[in-house]
Amino acid sequence: MEILGLDWHAWLTVALVLVMFGTLIKSKLPADIVFLGVIGLLIITGCLPTADALSGFSSTTVVVVGVLFVVVSGLEATGVLQWTVKYLLGTPASYGKAIIRLMLPVAALSALLSNTTVVALFIQVVKMWAKKLNIAPSKLLIPLSYAAGMGGVCTLIGTPPNLIISGFYADATGEQLGIFFTTVPGLICLVVGVITIILFQKLLPVRKAPEEELLTHAHGAASYLYVDGKSHLPGQSLGDIHLLEACSKSKLMGIVRFDGEVEHVDQMSAPDAANVFLMGEDTLIFTGDKQEVEQIGHQYGFLSDVMDPEKEVKTGMPTLLASAIMLGMVLLSAFNILPLLDSCIIAALLMLVTRCCSVKQAKKAINWDVLMVFASSIALGKAIDNTGLAQLLADNMHSICGGNAVMALIIICFLGTFLTEFVSNTACGAIMAPVAIKIATAMGANPLTFCLGLMISVSSSFATPIGSPTHLMVYVPGGYRFSDFMRIGLPMNFIILAANILVCLMLFPL
Repeated sequence: MEILGLDWHAWLTVALVLVMFGTLIKSKLPADIVFLGVIGLLIITGCLPTADALSGFSSTTVVVVGVLFVVVSGLEATGVLQWTVKYLLGTPASYGKAIIRLMLPVAALSALLSNTTVVALFIQVVKMWAKKLNIAPSKLLIPLSYAAGMGGVCTLIGTPPNLIISGFYADATGEQLGIFFTTVPGLICLVVGVITIILFQKLLPVRKAPEEELLTHAHGAASYLYVDGKSHLPGQSLGDIHLLEACSKSKLMGIVRFDGEVEHVDQMSAPDAANVFLMGEDTLIFTGDKQEVEQIGHQYGFLSDVMDPEKEVKTGMPTLLASAIMLGMVLLSAFNILPLLDSCIIAALLMLVTRCCSVKQAKKAINWDVLMVFASSIALGKAIDNTGLAQLLADNMHSICGGNAVMALIIICFLGTFLTEFVSNTACGAIMAPVAIKIATAMGANPLTFCLGLMISVSSSFATPIGSPTHLMVYVPGGYRFSDFMRIGLPMNFIILAANILVCLMLFPL
């Protein structure tokens, strides 16, 4: 029995996707658990063959992302990233020049590395740099986060949705995309974004960070741990996870709640800690040993920002070697000497063989929760394709747009831009990629244009602090309010959306 051209498998898939979106937005369940639960139900009900469900876990995309964690670990362990951050910013003479000196290097690093890693390295440095330039940190930290997101678009490995969408494109057409496929359109959108920030700088607020109240009587610089609203932490108390007991060389000074309210805990006893509960988007502020704070973050599953900008960066032969390995990986893939996966695996092995990072550091660097989300996202995209949902949406959009491929591209990019404000860009990319390719095929248009537009749009979340983990990371250090992101982010969304569509049409005509 079919309803509106879809059988019950397709309608169940629709229902599960909607439930998944609602759960990710509203609940405290970790994203990987939500995704795996949905995939499990799709398998049990016969909506998704087991082979297709498991294909995500053997996908080249997932393996590449996992291997890149090891490569980045080598760069961190040898001081490449820290050296780059420490000596990059300089002393610009104006705010506009400061934005350029900040956003372009951050974007360049984010094109090859994890966005959250780059932002974590820069936050404390930018705060000190802002003080030196006599600029409020809040005028620089939002641009920092925006630059990381836009820089990730500039290469295929810069952000996971690029790899996922390119994987769907390769499955549909048999054509593999190169590592620098998105570089030119990404750079154009980045330049547009930098100019927009400079022109709309008055929309960036001057705020005083709430943690300053906590640090009045503290000694040493602050370190931050962030509660991801989609992790297992919300709803647990400090006593439940025994957080105070874990601090021997560091001290938890307090918690800045998601709404800006400050809660002091520096004089709190263990019994009292049992009544202090964590909430999504909270920020925990520590003083003391930064390495211990970093270990606490890894142990309990917090997002972390731990870097001592005053610490002397040790460089030497391992630093040069790690840099050469990273450069070699990029060049081997860029010139089609080796497939991307092969070059990444070789780079990761060289990082281990040359002791740029230890096996223990490499294991610690791999984020299995993230890999589970990526693999599940790919499987979910296959379910949308297999059940006929992608084809039905493509046919309906063909009718609505009257066969106008430009209008269809605009709709796809618009949906990608605004859905990713509330759901991870990985999920948006995986769910919408099959639809975009089917629409392009149905209209006789170039699917590459649609895939490129989708890659840029799902990484263009500027209007809410929950749109990206990097927005969350700068939220408290900048003293921001939710509306601060809306004020500057909504214009950014529409401007980058327009630039995205124009660039796609110019570089890859329909």
